Amino acid sequence: MPNVKHQKWWGWGEENVFFTWQNKPAFAPMVKRAIGIDLRPRQRDTVDFATAQVPETRISTEQLEILNGILGADNAVTEDHTRVVHWAGKAVTDILKTLQNRFDRIPDVVVYPGSEDEVQALVDAAVELDLVLIPFGGGSSISRSLQPRPEEERTVVSVDLGRLNKVLEIDETSGLARIQAGVLGPDMEEQLNSRGWTLGHFPDSFNHSTLGGWAATRSSGMQSDKYGDIADIIRGMNVVRQGGLVTLRPLPSTSTGPSLREMFIGSEGRLGIITELWVQVHREAEQREVIAYMFPTWQQGLTAMRKIHEAEVHTTFARISDAHETEFSLATQKAPTSLKKTISAKGQDALWAVMRKRGWDTKAMCIAYVCYEGSKDDVARKKKTVAGIAKGQGALILGSGPGALYDQKKFDTPYLRDFLLEQGVIGDVSETAAPWSQLTTVHENAYAAAQSAFEELGKTGWIMSHMSHSYHAGACLYFTFAFEISDNVDHEYALVKTRIQQSFIDSGATLSHHHGVGAEHSPWMEQDVSPAGADLMRGLFATADPGQNFNPGKILDSPDTLYRALGQDQPPAPGAQS
Repeated sequence: MPNVKHQKWWGWGEENVFFTWQNKPAFAPMVKRAIGIDLRPRQRDTVDFATAQVPETRISTEQLEILNGILGADNAVTEDHTRVVHWAGKAVTDILKTLQNRFDRIPDVVVYPGSEDEVQALVDAAVELDLVLIPFGGGSSISRSLQPRPEEERTVVSVDLGRLNKVLEIDETSGLARIQAGVLGPDMEEQLNSRGWTLGHFPDSFNHSTLGGWAATRSSGMQSDKYGDIADIIRGMNVVRQGGLVTLRPLPSTSTGPSLREMFIGSEGRLGIITELWVQVHREAEQREVIAYMFPTWQQGLTAMRKIHEAEVHTTFARISDAHETEFSLATQKAPTSLKKTISAKGQDALWAVMRKRGWDTKAMCIAYVCYEGSKDDVARKKKTVAGIAKGQGALILGSGPGALYDQKKFDTPYLRDFLLEQGVIGDVSETAAPWSQLTTVHENAYAAAQSAFEELGKTGWIMSHMSHSYHAGACLYFTFAFEISDNVDHEYALVKTRIQQSFIDSGATLSHHHGVGAEHSPWMEQDVSPAGADLMRGLFATADPGQNFNPGKILDSPDTLYRALGQDQPPAPGAQS
């Protein structure tokens, strides 16, 4: 079997990495207030694969022989553990179903092509044999873009691109790199860093996702304010389709009709298999610093973030948490274990006391982090400008200590979902984007939508948010919600998630900023891009893939939506849920 790294079969990330609350004295009381449960010590360190009840493969002997002939016997795998690793992404519902042995439809074989030529031979054979191909990178999708359709009767092939993991060349004059699609984020950065370069793309899933996956789902990284979203970073690519290879050269800009590059970005495997990408790379910065700020209110913080853009201060990222997320962040602070940390903690408590004396409502305050990169003089100039903007909105500058701590832990948050699930709690996310003028409305309506669902379910629920990726015209709002679940978890989760998603559309925002569509967000596509736009997309998919061999059921017209759990076929008319 190929030596390709993957996450653990039963949850997020690596074995023996956990979220721990016992060393965080404020965390358990905060959870009790937020969702009404008492935390208990972790009871699950791992899950024995012997407990998995895996459906048998449906691949025929003849089909497997053909795949072996193309890829080699070691690179076409029907073993149960491998098939389960590839059956779904890492949405919280994917993890829950895996733990409960509720495998809807899993791949019949996992293949590991070692070259672009092998991918082409695989694609041509799959179309001729009428197989279903689902490209697989790191398996970190949380929009259900990796699952076969539950009713799929044809042989399903998961195409793991993990052997295509090299930085092939760097055009140092142009700042361009040609990189294979299956490379994991850390492996790619290590190869680039060794030559003094960086892609600068760091999504939450960075450790467990691939360049090709970022392209296929239209990803954004934490540092998109400086480096751009993945659609800005990609300059060219190779895409394998039946009968031929689409090659898009790394040109700075073209005026050659509708953009094929844009068409493939975000296509989630519906149009072919991405094998190589030309991307913009940057020299590593001389200096990097993250500064934390505390704002009296969400609105003042949001205004400051907008004014940073208006002042054209080129930060690497600028993000702010609302009051609920700030409360959560403060609750995750560890108990001090040294005299220095004890003094620091007492200093923080004293600062909050001073703020209250000055009229601050410390339950309304919002923490922000701004990252600066560049030369020492450039960083100093940017910090000075942002300090003036922040103080103009009443902020206190907390400095680089909290900022450095945020930077160190930025990839740890997903482990919290697995921890909560073991406690009988669903914790999940929804993210969107809207113009600056509408962000407050989007924020308020999402809170109201979640609360209406919690009340209908008789739950004590929690929702919090932060503004992350920002642009000249607007920004992304990223919401996290949590509530205790019962045996009717499918209905409960679907009700909360659909209410929040519909509130985005009703507020003039998009259904997703960077998590993609998959099956999870498919019901809102017509409302997001208009019925005529959705029809145009359907025509593209039908013409490009008439046999529905490429990851069918994603982006549009998924048969397996959240509304199925609510006993509905599709969303109600816009605004009907609010």
